[in-house]
Amino acid sequence: MDNKKIKSIIESLLFIWGEPLGLKDISDILEMEEIEVEKILNDMIEDFDHNDRGLKIVRIKNNYQLCTRPEHDKWISKLSNQNKTKSLSNAALETLSIIAYKQPITRSEMEAIRGVRCDKAVQTLLDRGLVEERGRLEKLGRPIIYGTTVEFLRYFGLEDLNDLPPIQDLEIEDDGLESMEE
Repeated sequence: MDNKKIKSIIESLLFIWGEPLGLKDISDILEMEEIEVEKILNDMIEDFDHNDRGLKIVRIKNNYQLCTRPEHDKWISKLSNQNKTKSLSNAALETLSIIAYKQPITRSEMEAIRGVRCDKAVQTLLDRGLVEERGRLEKLGRPIIYGTTVEFLRYFGLEDLNDLPPIQDLEIEDDGLESMEE
């Protein structure tokens, strides 16, 4: 099979699957070596970006997904006529950023950083699949520890947690930075 045909098949697979599809799964379907498929996927990512297509291929760890371009959001939202209930509240975003940078972390540690209770924000993040329980600490009360998920990476368009901006690069309006660095 030539590369043009393989790219067409991969595009179809990513389109029909909808969710992130693993490199191994794509390789198994195509009956090709993972390294070859990865090269083709990298070519496709470059091609989609170079030609400024309406869709792009996003890599999340060793998974790939076909997505719309974020810059087209205002037109897509007009089509779907969505209300903004899908956006996260400031409290949820603050809590999520604390979890992302400090994970694994307990709820009491989050509350110490934020200075307010985080119950509702944590539940919202759990419901949206952006964070997950990672177990319990072996100390009094056995508190639950939390961390981010692959859905978190997908939601924010990150390949992995190393793509998060360094904390010192973020603008902080109050003295929250000292609390987060402790």
